[in-house]
Amino acid sequence: MKLTKKNLETYDYLIVGSGIFGAVCAYELKKTGKKILLIEKRDHIAGNTYTENQDGINVHKYGAHIFHTNDKEIWDYINQFAEFNRFTNSPLALYKGKLFNLPFNMNTFYQMWGTLTPKEAQQKIAAQRKEVENLEPSNLEEQAISLVGRDIYETLIKSYTEKQWGRDAKDLPPFIIKRLPVRFTFDNNYFSDRYQGIPIGGYTQIIEKMLSGVDIFLQTDFIKDKDFYIQNAKNIIYTGPIDEFYDYQHGALEYRTLRFENECHPIENFQGNAVINYTDDSVQYTRIIEHKHFENAVTPHTIITKEFPMEYKPGDTPYYPINDQVNMDRLKLYKKLSNEESNVIFGGRLAEYKYYDMHQVISAALYTVRKIINN
Repeated sequence: MKLTKKNLETYDYLIVGSGIFGAVCAYELKKTGKKILLIEKRDHIAGNTYTENQDGINVHKYGAHIFHTNDKEIWDYINQFAEFNRFTNSPLALYKGKLFNLPFNMNTFYQMWGTLTPKEAQQKIAAQRKEVENLEPSNLEEQAISLVGRDIYETLIKSYTEKQWGRDAKDLPPFIIKRLPVRFTFDNNYFSDRYQGIPIGGYTQIIEKMLSGVDIFLQTDFIKDKDFYIQNAKNIIYTGPIDEFYDYQHGALEYRTLRFENECHPIENFQGNAVINYTDDSVQYTRIIEHKHFENAVTPHTIITKEFPMEYKPGDTPYYPINDQVNMDRLKLYKKLSNEESNVIFGGRLAEYKYYDMHQVISAALYTVRKIINN
C-alpha cells in the first residue's frame, strides 16, 4: 500500500521510528483505541535494540543491550512481553595482556596492587589522589585521578576513554565520569540496580509484540517527505534526530558513532565472558562482545563483535551525544522550535539528544502517553 493523503488522514497518530520509545507509544495508544501508523527508515523494527538469531545465537546488532532498572513498575512492564534471564553484567578489562575486573572493586584493587582489605585499597587510592587534592577538576583526567588515583586512571580509563571519544582525556569535560562506580566490596556486578537481565530470545520479539496490530512501513524515510507527513497526519510522534527535523538550521548536533566488525569462529567459546574492554591503545577497538554468553547459547560456534568508536558524519548511526556547551546551546534552540509545534511530539534518544538507558526510554514514553491521554 502506498501512503496517500487520503489514507494517512485515517490514522490518529503517525509514529516515526520503531525503537523502544516509538513502540511503547504505539502499544499504549493502540490500547486506547487509537489507529496507529508507524514508519521506519531501516529495513527492520526495534531500532538499536534489534537482535537477530544467527544459527542459534541472538546477536545484538547495534551493541550490547542489558536491561537494568530499580523501578519495579518498569521491570514488570517489560516482562509482560518476554521472559528475562538472570544475566549479570560482569565485564572484564584487558590491559597489555593482564585482566582486571570491572567495575572498580576489591577484585580490581587486588589485581592492581595486591591489596587484601578495603582499608588497604582506600589508603592506596588516597595516597594517589594527593596530586589533585587541592584542585577543582577541570578535565576528565583530573576528575578520574581524584576518584581512583593515577594507577587505575592510566591502566583502565585513559586510553579506553580517549578511543571512545576521539579526544585527549585532558580535553574532555570532567562530568563524563563524575559518577564513576568505586566499590570496596568483591562485587563484579556492573549495575547496582535491583532488576537486571536479558530477554530470552532477544529484544526484537518485544518490539514485535508491542507493534502487533499497528500498520508498519519499513524503509520509509520521514525526512524525505516531511512536508507531506506534517500537512496530512493528524498527530506525529517523532523519534528521529531533532536537528535533522529542522534542517540543521541552528547547526548539527554532534555525536560519536560506532563501527562493528563481526566474526564467526568455529569454536564453542572465544573469550569466556560477554564483554571484555580493551583499555590500552595497542588496539583500535574498545571492546569485544561475545553474544552467546548473554543467553548461554549452546552452539559449536561463536559470534563476536569488535566495537570501533568513530567520529560521526551524516549517514552514520548516531550513538553518543556530545553534551558540551556548544551542543547544549544548539539543543536549546531546537527545543524552543519543538515547543511551538502543535501536532508533533518529540521523544526518545535522538529527538531529545540525550543518552537514555532502556528503562528510562520506557518511562519517558509512558509519561508522554499519559500526557496525551490526559490532555
